Amino acid sequence: MSRKLWLMGWLLSVAALLPAQTHSYQVSGYVRDNLGHLLEGAVVGVAGQLQGTLTDSTGYYQLNLARDTVRLRYSMTGFQAVERQVVYNASRARQRMDVILEEETLDLEDMTILGATSDNVLLQHVDVEKVRVLPSLAGNSIEGLVKTFQGVSANNELSSQYSVRGGSYDENSVYVNGIEVYRPYLIRTGEQEGLSFVNPDLAGRVQFSAGGFDARYGDRLSSVLDITYRKPLPFEAGVSGSFMGASAYVGSSNDKFTQLHGFRYKNASWILGTLQTKAEYDPNFIDYQTYLTYKPVPKLEFGLLGSFSQNKYRFVPQTRSTTFGPLGMMQNFTVYFDGQEEDVFRTFTGALTAVYRPVPELDLGFSVAGFYTDERVSYDIAGEYWLSSISSLVETEGILTGVGNYFEHARNEMKALVVKAAHDGTWRIGNHNQVQWGLAYEREYVREQVREWEMRDSSGYTLPYSPDRVNLYYSLSAQNQLRADRVRFYLQDRFKYDLPRGGNFSVTAGVRCNYWNFNREFTASPRINMTYCPPLKTDIRFHLSGGLYYQSPSYKEIKDTAWSDGVLTNVLNTGIRSQCATQVIAGMDIFYHFLRHPFRFTVDAYYKHLYRLISYSQDNLTIRYSGVNDGRGYAAGLDMRLFGEFVQGVDSWISFSLMRTMEMHNDDGYGYTPRPMDQLYNISVFFQDYVPGLPQYRVHVLFNWAQGMPTGPSHGNRQIRSQYRMPDYRRVDIGLSRQFEKGKDPWMSRGFFKPFRKILIAFEVLNVFGFNNVNSYYWVSAFDDNQYGVPNYLTGRQFNLKLQLDF
Repeated sequence: MSRKLWLMGWLLSVAALLPAQTHSYQVSGYVRDNLGHLLEGAVVGVAGQLQGTLTDSTGYYQLNLARDTVRLRYSMTGFQAVERQVVYNASRARQRMDVILEEETLDLEDMTILGATSDNVLLQHVDVEKVRVLPSLAGNSIEGLVKTFQGVSANNELSSQYSVRGGSYDENSVYVNGIEVYRPYLIRTGEQEGLSFVNPDLAGRVQFSAGGFDARYGDRLSSVLDITYRKPLPFEAGVSGSFMGASAYVGSSNDKFTQLHGFRYKNASWILGTLQTKAEYDPNFIDYQTYLTYKPVPKLEFGLLGSFSQNKYRFVPQTRSTTFGPLGMMQNFTVYFDGQEEDVFRTFTGALTAVYRPVPELDLGFSVAGFYTDERVSYDIAGEYWLSSISSLVETEGILTGVGNYFEHARNEMKALVVKAAHDGTWRIGNHNQVQWGLAYEREYVREQVREWEMRDSSGYTLPYSPDRVNLYYSLSAQNQLRADRVRFYLQDRFKYDLPRGGNFSVTAGVRCNYWNFNREFTASPRINMTYCPPLKTDIRFHLSGGLYYQSPSYKEIKDTAWSDGVLTNVLNTGIRSQCATQVIAGMDIFYHFLRHPFRFTVDAYYKHLYRLISYSQDNLTIRYSGVNDGRGYAAGLDMRLFGEFVQGVDSWISFSLMRTMEMHNDDGYGYTPRPMDQLYNISVFFQDYVPGLPQYRVHVLFNWAQGMPTGPSHGNRQIRSQYRMPDYRRVDIGLSRQFEKGKDPWMSRGFFKPFRKILIAFEVLNVFGFNNVNSYYWVSAFDDNQYGVPNYLTGRQFNLKLQLDF
């Protein structure tokens, strides 16, 4: 009897979920329980009408309403339903309504049903609104916020790239609307990178996983960033600007058609002016993206995602003076340059999707996508340097210890095209079971030409020295083409069980298969995630995940080096195999209140057994792979995060990670050495507060302290490349913001300000304490074979002003 009543109550709540009427304003927010954690599957509907929606796995809902004042009803089995009145205001096209549901106990004969929260998933929610106020050189970058999560580390504020639990930058997947996106191949430094693919003005739901992700996500070893672009209001627009660039977006929608367009521009010359190399910097980056949807009938919806980006980087170095070393052993490295570098990176991304829902329980998706990149790197730079021993920081001339010159030359070109056709589906079987599957075919074309060399001279002798010939320090000449096909398939099922004595247990299990005809390799990757929520007063959730993860080689990873007619060249290795990791992650989440403020404490312990590794070295953003499966290793660590309202009404968090990742190459005799991304400790803090006495003004603090990465001469052997460490990476950024909003600030409804919904003004101090962080080293070679590592410092203290207008 009690089970029937429970099912009947659930069906009556869900019966309200029918297509909404013509809308003209939007209400969104989060639904939490009285302990402060988010509720999945709560029903949000208009009281007395057949219009509503469900909260997603992050507790978020979004509802389009007609021009009227309505009462919204929030309900969920095991919780007391509440109603809230929403007053229509023509000047506020988007309103926020967060709700807390109180837990209730229902006695039905001999059974007691206690309110329980949804099962935990290993995807962390990223609040896009926080990106607007994040003090960062990357601007409004979602990746900038991800870098503050546990298990994530980065030591270059000029780049959006990050490492997750000891993995390389190439081990992270990024999805936009279910389509995997790529970044340019030939980018070597953060100065060249410019803008990341993700446009935060278009982003709606953003989720991130640092490991143990489901089979539906792609063939990478470390992490997944999953972004869904949103559908706009009937009309909305916004513009923003700062010392680093500008952006704009515009969108509109009706019953059948929605459109959202975004444009971004960035010029990093203001930022690069603080670098130690004095030069004429001319980096210009532009990006345009569009997201369109069309719904001809209720059961069918089409979508179009398009993107074009262009990075132009021009660099004319003039002089450089760098002082380094401990007191008493300080050196000064002075260089005078001649020449320049000119790079162009153009990328196009397009995806056409269709989703057909024949019945409410079944979604069938079809997509065709393509990615094209055209990249050119060209430089001829000569330098004459003096290395001197000095006695103080203010001294630039001392005892001359070395003199030399070098010349660097490159003419590198790459064109790549990836086309993909895919089908995916979701079948919801009742309330506790969900089956998902996908099948994809992908063809890739790559054409690359590399011609680069470096000449070094020390005290009149070319290096490496030979008495009877002139040698180049480094040279590479290669011309390769790749045409290959990939087939991918995944199948997974999600179960959720309500246990007889309370609490619940959920399992997501699946397998992902991949075949690549280039090396004729087939892989099968079984994965499983389990979550247990015990029936305790304190909400604690335990999770355990594991699986066999493969990373199918990319074009960069298959390039082996070989000698041809006395010249070093690249050869595509058809015998290469996918890198593999057996991963186990165990952890728990504790939701609690302290001084009436909600908090969530998360702790994860993990171990990754790595084998068939393709070893690599890293210099700035340049990753050079060996092109062969030549090693094995491991990564183990502990990640912790405290998230909550340290100050009432605003979220902050502290992340702390301990990690060790080591590798051993096959039969080279060096044993285990640190991997390029080995980092023992990493602390990140994002803290928000009100200005005392002025609560409408907010302070945002971003803090990071991490151990330096292993380093060494780039052309040395593996042991030499990892025998040193960079200094710890330390950085503090502070922002002060004030947001004016129509309905809260009376003057926003008058005169010039009447068209605006919101106005955000922010002032930022970047790298407050002026830490000289090191990203890489330039290794100076002397005639006696001694090498000196000259640090390449990152940006110094900067000030920035941001203005954002929303219509």
